[in-house]
Amino acid sequence: MTPGDLTWGDIEQAAALIVSTALPGTRVVNELPADLEKKLPLVQVQVLTGGGDDQVTDTALVDVDTFAATRTAMWDLARDVRAALLAAAGSHVPGARVVIDSVETTARPAPVSYGNPAIRRAVATYALTSRAQAPA
Repeated sequence: MTPGDLTWGDIEQAAALIVSTALPGTRVVNELPADLEKKLPLVQVQVLTGGGDDQVTDTALVDVDTFAATRTAMWDLARDVRAALLAAAGSHVPGARVVIDSVETTARPAPVSYGNPAIRRAVATYALTSRAQAPA
């Protein structure tokens, strides 16, 4: 596999795997379910526009929304997600095709209204640098 074979979806998948492995019991998705209120706590991971590559290393911006029933639970979940992502620097993500070289917080978790008083949301953005995993 060459670096050009990677897609931004590989980074999105890797970030989702990092979070779901670190937080068993928390639903991690790329698209929100229609019945979000019934699926809490939940984390949404989506790759954003931006980033780039140097033909060896890819840098992707990843938006992470954490949803919970209370403000305290939202903050706890956002903190745990942040810790899991930052701890993944310098590791291979089992089940993904990439090695994560570094993770940086580009926008710290902050509350953002979701328009539903039963749902609390925090949004954060992380920059993940990665490269293709060497073939086995």
